[in-house]
Amino acid sequence: MAKVRKIFACNNCGATSPKWMGKCTSCEEWNTYVEEIVVKESKTQAEKKQVWRTNDKKPKLKPVKIPEIVAGDTPRSVTPDGEFNRVLGGGIVAGSLVLIGGQPGIGKSTLMLQIALTMPINILYVSGEESQEQIKMRADRIGIQNENCYILTETNVSKILTHAQNLEPQLIVIDSIQTLASPHIESTPGSVSQIRECAGDLQRFAKETNIPIFIIGHITKEGSIAGPKLLEHIVDAVLQFEGDRHYTYRILRTIKNRFGSTSEMGIYEMQADGLREVSNPSELLLSQNDENLSGSTVAAMLEGMRPMLIETQALVSTAVYGTPQRSATGFDLRRLNMLLAVLEKRCGFQFGANDVFLNIAGGIKVDDPAIDLSIVAALISSLEDVSVEGDICFAGEIGLSGEIRTVNRIDQRIQEAARLGFKQIFISKYNLKGLDLENYDIEVTPIGKVEELYRTLFDEF
Repeated sequence: MAKVRKIFACNNCGATSPKWMGKCTSCEEWNTYVEEIVVKESKTQAEKKQVWRTNDKKPKLKPVKIPEIVAGDTPRSVTPDGEFNRVLGGGIVAGSLVLIGGQPGIGKSTLMLQIALTMPINILYVSGEESQEQIKMRADRIGIQNENCYILTETNVSKILTHAQNLEPQLIVIDSIQTLASPHIESTPGSVSQIRECAGDLQRFAKETNIPIFIIGHITKEGSIAGPKLLEHIVDAVLQFEGDRHYTYRILRTIKNRFGSTSEMGIYEMQADGLREVSNPSELLLSQNDENLSGSTVAAMLEGMRPMLIETQALVSTAVYGTPQRSATGFDLRRLNMLLAVLEKRCGFQFGANDVFLNIAGGIKVDDPAIDLSIVAALISSLEDVSVEGDICFAGEIGLSGEIRTVNRIDQRIQEAARLGFKQIFISKYNLKGLDLENYDIEVTPIGKVEELYRTLFDEF
């Protein structure tokens, strides 16, 4: 006879308690505990219900010394989507479990269905949110026909894995983990215990059958993956699909990846017939205006292994109210305050009585410190109301003493700027070591202090 008991679980971190508490003792969040019913089955009942598991007895593993382990390249399945391959680290790893999260309506289902329709392998697409007719309408809008893509509308995880074992696909897509339910747990779909149990079943199935599984997950209003934090620990990779619904650009970022780098980024453009890869994001992230406007500069940044040029926009105006405003979109506000303090202390600029607004064009978020030099130039340009030539770009980090610090892979940044037709790039003079300037079709201007940047760019005005 199965034993039934009630517990309270935290929706934020998954911590459990025998009684309800207003504040979670683990993550210190308020009003996150919900009541759940847990059914503890006997060992015989659990083995009978797991019909999807293989009956082949595998040899038991034994401890192996590190020198005896043979390390080889991880086999990957390359998809037709180059941006998707870049984010995953080169392709899909067999037996991996990948979680994709994002805001509602951002395009998660469209992205995964597009991947499923373009791969020439047997793929099982499981949807617990849409009917087969709705998925067919999306596939017709994408305009790709694939007879190897099978659609299953089911929310019972045991039945899903039974169908997967009979079909033997090379890839499984689950849309979404919050709609799945395990028959072994008496709680509603989307609860902490259901997500934890379903994710554990999917993980065991992926590792035993060596079939990669992609899981689509919802996010909370704070922007984190809905469900217990254990979900992100179970999976092999966590991808974040983000973007503004008012813009056509979509960004796929890597938050966790056991088989590759976590600093890669893929850029897509949402169109009527699906998502289009953006192989050259610099052309989309730069302004198309022919007029040179004050407060607008271009930064040579890196996102993972990809160099790109992006426009930074600053607006400095007289504060109407007593307290000046500080606003930053796509950039860390605390770092903006630090750059303003450096300009006031080291260069004598008066920003204390001005409102400062900073915007990273294209709606993306940037954390590369090499963008500091471009932001400083944009701030000075807006304060002095003097424009910077559109064929000039910047790459350098600003220190607290006003020095221009070195940035990594400066040669790739210079080559990208030269390829896009820029005439001049400002870098740190400490980056010149081992750099042959004659190899570039662009004028490289080394500087060591913020004061030198001001004298070079704005002194003539």
